[in-house]
Amino acid sequence: MLGTHSLGVFALTVLVVNATPGVDMVLVLTRTLRHGVVGGIAAALGVSAGCVVHTLVAAFGLAALLAASAAAFAVVKWAGAAYLLWLAFGMLRDGVRARGPLAVDAERTASPGVARLFAQGLATNVLNPKVAIFFLAFVPQFIAPDADNKALAFVLLGIIFNLNSVPVNSGWALAAAWMARRDAVQRGMHWLDRAAGAMFIAFGLKLAFTDNPAN
Repeated sequence: MLGTHSLGVFALTVLVVNATPGVDMVLVLTRTLRHGVVGGIAAALGVSAGCVVHTLVAAFGLAALLAASAAAFAVVKWAGAAYLLWLAFGMLRDGVRARGPLAVDAERTASPGVARLFAQGLATNVLNPKVAIFFLAFVPQFIAPDADNKALAFVLLGIIFNLNSVPVNSGWALAAAWMARRDAVQRGMHWLDRAAGAMFIAFGLKLAFTDNPAN
């Protein structure tokens, strides 16, 4: 269909990819616990928007530049690592403050806003060059060799990827919102912040010391 093949296999594979724990999932969970389900879904939609960017970048050949150019890959990689470490600092800062159910409710009322949370999800995804390389390596496997318009086929597969990612990431937000109603979770929010901050430090360092997988 429109130059693609094995769409069932593609849809099943991207479901597994989207459900695999990683930086995007942790971001959605932490934003939900900190700012409520609306904040978590805003971050989830930002992550999906980042996948749209990667789809368009790969479809029109810009991802190939990241794959071929060590300098371009390094610039995006270090920007992404710095952003993840900046998010980690914010989580750790929240984690050292006094916590309690009333404090958590007050912070949800003082949410930075859905636009900023959306932007966090977008930036976390877009500034990860490994996602761009993934799209460049994975999606073409499901494009027919004789496709008349390979870019259009790539965009179609990207749309399927994102239609799959929205309910998965939003589901994590709903699950975190359900968890946040538990008193034990609210009392332990500072420990969750510290754990999430430590994970984002690990994510940032892992990205910083990742070599271009295409080399």
